Amino acid sequence: MDIGLLIDGDERAATGKASYERLDPFTGKLATRAAAASIADANTAVDAAAAAFDAWSKTGPGERRALLLKAADVMTSKVGEFTKLMMEETGATGPWAGFNVMLASNMLREAAAMTTQISGEVIPSDKPGTLAMAIRQPAGVCLGIAPWNAPVILGTRALAMPLACGNTVVLKASEMCPGTHRLIGQVLVEAGLPKGAVNVVTNDPKDAAAIVEVLIAHPAVKRVNFTGSTKVGRIIAELSGRHLKPALLELGGKAPLVVLDDADVDAAVNAAVFGAFMHQGQICIDRTPDRRRKDRRRIRFQARRPCLKTSSRRSARPCRAGLTD
Repeated sequence: MDIGLLIDGDERAATGKASYERLDPFTGKLATRAAAASIADANTAVDAAAAAFDAWSKTGPGERRALLLKAADVMTSKVGEFTKLMMEETGATGPWAGFNVMLASNMLREAAAMTTQISGEVIPSDKPGTLAMAIRQPAGVCLGIAPWNAPVILGTRALAMPLACGNTVVLKASEMCPGTHRLIGQVLVEAGLPKGAVNVVTNDPKDAAAIVEVLIAHPAVKRVNFTGSTKVGRIIAELSGRHLKPALLELGGKAPLVVLDDADVDAAVNAAVFGAFMHQGQICIDRTPDRRRKDRRRIRFQARRPCLKTSSRRSARPCRAGLTD
């Protein structure tokens, strides 16, 4: 499948028709061939979002709500397409892909419900007979950078609320799931969002650093949203600070599993199996047992290791090591 850039409502090739291949991590076969954006392409995407901002920011909350609700329905109708792309690009299982689409669709509905909840406040004034008020206004172009491990959920989350608040967006797709992230943009276009309100940039992995830097540095970009590794998050934070761009970061990690004294150890082991191997452990909320205390719970927990190993072998469509970076 060939994947183009989404800029100003249209699919287009990258400069010089440059592209790169994303291989299925399970079979090694070609999953998608995606446009490899240049610096000029990245700037063009932001320019399109900036040009669309004035009209979209003035669109009433009722209309924005209706479009986001329609987008949720369109996304739900494309669960088959999303599932195929996620399985081929990221090695995901069908149920995990379906869960992604379900939750992301509901995120769009939740964002739609928020369009009428954007409020201001009355501020006390020292000057008699005067009234001071604060109102919230759309910021401008918002840059979203989403990862591959929960691509529909996290890609949609990067776009939904900014759009609900009247901002326009550019999604920098993960190099590991360009087709999946590109399809999110297509969903919003098919729902009727105006040209330029949503733009999706895909890039060759070797160009990632340069593309991210130019997107953050663009004067029209007013907010940055990044979900990914702590290592890359530090770079995003530094770039955003250098250009005085507020940044929202959700960085990677593992969630601890603490087994208390009165716990059902068998149930705890089952929870650990699910938590450690769900989506091959490639989720930030996946759990690592707390092994610091040498007591009876740890002894019993370790006695169930064969269960953990068996579950590991049964894990479907494993990804190659190192894909979390």
